[in-house]
Amino acid sequence: MRVSGSDVLFKIVAIFLVVMAVLAMFGKLRFPGQKHLNSKRCPSCGRFKIGKGPCGCQKGGRGK
Repeated sequence: MRVSGSDVLFKIVAIFLVVMAVLAMFGKLRFPGQKHLNSKRCPSCGRFKIGKGPCGCQKGGRGK
């Protein structure tokens, strides 16, 4: 059985589109701990806070 080049190309494109659709579905999922990560952001500038102290934008030092 001979397979033409267009059949192979069609199969490659179809598999690529299926893989991209599966990746898009996984990208839409909400991962556990995402709400916890968003609560660790500074309310004024939006950067992640590291440690328990105030954010660099509130200290006024090198944070700007």
